[in-house]
Amino acid sequence: MRIMLVTDAWEPQVNGVVRTLTKTVAECRAMGHEVEVIHPGLGYKTFPLPTYPEIKMSLGAKPDIERRIKDFAPDGIHIATEGSLGQAARSLCLKWGWPYSTSYHTKFPEYVSARFPFIPLAAGYWFMRRFHNTGGCMMVATPSMRDDLATKGFKNIIPWARGVDTQMFRPELRDEKNGMFKDLPKPIFLNVGRVAVEKNIEKFLETDLPGTKIVVGDGPALETLRAKYPDAVFTGNKFGEDLARHFADADVFVFPSLTDTFGLVILESMACGTPVAGFCVPGPKDIIPGSNAGAVNDDLRVAAMACLELNRNQVRAYAETYSWKACAEEFVNNLEVPPMSERRRFWKRLRRLGGRVRFPLPKRLRRRKNR
Repeated sequence: MRIMLVTDAWEPQVNGVVRTLTKTVAECRAMGHEVEVIHPGLGYKTFPLPTYPEIKMSLGAKPDIERRIKDFAPDGIHIATEGSLGQAARSLCLKWGWPYSTSYHTKFPEYVSARFPFIPLAAGYWFMRRFHNTGGCMMVATPSMRDDLATKGFKNIIPWARGVDTQMFRPELRDEKNGMFKDLPKPIFLNVGRVAVEKNIEKFLETDLPGTKIVVGDGPALETLRAKYPDAVFTGNKFGEDLARHFADADVFVFPSLTDTFGLVILESMACGTPVAGFCVPGPKDIIPGSNAGAVNDDLRVAAMACLELNRNQVRAYAETYSWKACAEEFVNNLEVPPMSERRRFWKRLRRLGGRVRFPLPKRLRRRKNR
């Protein structure tokens, strides 16, 4: 198939959304699909998102997006993010009557409310419902997120699981005697992620735990937390095998976030054999309970200490049940793909007649998969 992906989150950004999308695109291409990605790095004028400057909002991109979509003539369009590129692509799909899918990666209303308390959660969820409910389906990572969003008025929610690179993240990297934390008091409790208020890292840092707390990552709250918690070790960003060694050499990975919809770092830690402690919230409670690879509890200390008793071999075995290939296959099956006889004819007519054409597919056929 010819798949068009539109996203405001793309390399060189470093976060779970980007890792999910880049891995999915790579696997789709490996399966023989042709994938084109519209992202902020295509030469658009951009400005940094307030409080999250790594994310770039694009200006005046709609004409170029329209040209790219017409030239590519995709079989399926997936709009991954709610930013300016996602809004432009959504507008075009609605104008043409072309079916599309979306995905819900971030608890955007909670993210905004954490930074701007005067903006009510209800306003954020109104914006998100408006964006997603006009699509054919909205992909979410976990059953608990599906249930939570359904109670908030979201429609056509379907699952899209995640994967982990078990070659990059592997237990063989662990070196307790001469590894990353050889001179630090044990046990080692690790957190990896963006150091920002929505990640709830301060809850980890204030939790009474033995040994040493390590925070890997960068972000706007880094210097504040470094000054407030001088006994913790802040390493900054780590990448590739260096990052994997930090996971492997830790004794427990602590995931205190209350706003992540999944948490890829959970699987990356498990793939290294390091068990994961978290709160009983969407993401951790979908992945960890019953896995023998971690613990969830309303008391973060209880969960973290319980992880010290787990078998690292069992932790790794659980991570091996997740694959990026399976993630990509589910993504492709979820796409909104009109019947072949209709879609190719539509793009030819649209290019010939400009924007004065609407896709003729009856609504009752929009879920038909004819590839």
